Amino acid sequence: MNYMIEQIHSLPELMNQIFQPLDDTIRTKLDHELCLSVKRLYVVGCGDSHHASLATELSFESLTRLPDDPMTSMLFGRYAAGFIPQTGPKTNLVIGISVSGAVSRTAEALRMGKQAGATVVALTATPDSAVGKEAAIILDVPVPEFPSPEGTIIPGVRSYFTSQVGLFLTAIRIAEIRGQLNNSQAAELRAEIHGFADLASKTIEECDPIAKKAAQEWASEGEFVFAGSGPNYATALFTAAKVLEASGDSALGQDVEEWAHLQYFAKNKTTPTFIISAGDRDLSRSVEMAVAAKQLGRGLAVIAPKSAAGITEHADYHFPVPEVKEMFSPLITAIPGELFSAYVAEEKGEPFFRDFKGGRSIEGGGGISRIRTSETWENWK
Repeated sequence: MNYMIEQIHSLPELMNQIFQPLDDTIRTKLDHELCLSVKRLYVVGCGDSHHASLATELSFESLTRLPDDPMTSMLFGRYAAGFIPQTGPKTNLVIGISVSGAVSRTAEALRMGKQAGATVVALTATPDSAVGKEAAIILDVPVPEFPSPEGTIIPGVRSYFTSQVGLFLTAIRIAEIRGQLNNSQAAELRAEIHGFADLASKTIEECDPIAKKAAQEWASEGEFVFAGSGPNYATALFTAAKVLEASGDSALGQDVEEWAHLQYFAKNKTTPTFIISAGDRDLSRSVEMAVAAKQLGRGLAVIAPKSAAGITEHADYHFPVPEVKEMFSPLITAIPGELFSAYVAEEKGEPFFRDFKGGRSIEGGGGISRIRTSETWENWK
């Protein structure tokens, strides 16, 4: 059984399980004083959690009208925290994302943010963890256990989905309290987010057979490129990460514009290339990229709504996704890439995460890389 596919198929039910308790927690923990005081947001994390911070930047800035700086935990903790503006109590809000709560760099980033005078929030499923202990406010993310064989670690899709939902609901909460949304508008947006359960179900149904067919054709390529812009640059990074975790193949996430400056010149003519588009601000440039990729002889997959005129006609494979607000689109646009990653691993008979062999280990979150046991800074230097 392909347990990654099973996890992807569980996402609609997951939304229904997590939405209300997560929304209740956010509306309880983020009080009026904090929401009204904040002047700047920093959303930090590592790996998938960092991708979630990038995926939600547009929603934070569109809804709250506050500047949002999504950063890796390393970048924020060791380079940026000491330079955040000193504008008064509760004016800088740092949100650290780690579902496990065990990532050393994210715990460190929250500690450095706290030393810099920011209010620090942990979005985590493990309140008693290292990340949770550094936070002034804990948004408890309810990620139900998913059955899998003992000792089997599966590339994360449920945690990424949940982190995005939590961040979108946080943006809505802050915007509502600050008067950027009235109560009716906020309620409509919450209902829209909850409605992604049905949209995810439809996307999985339509895209699963396409992903399997594309994986059967392209599994031997060994190199994949994913390109997106705005919030879907995060989707490109995330889906490339799933390929690396699932099959171990070389995979790159890139911005659409940067693809034109860099990957356009790559020697390998046939590299399967995925363009991820919400059919909005990014569309005109994505169409130009599609034309260029096909002229070069690249295999081309397009993840976009059917209404994205001019782009789908160039694709070898079109993964249709519902037309939604661009700021919320990463909840859906990640699904086709997740499915493709899982099926490539299945086609090649590759174990997820290389079965933690060949110098890799689970200890400390990755053996010598020590994701969970790495030395942390105690004070800003």
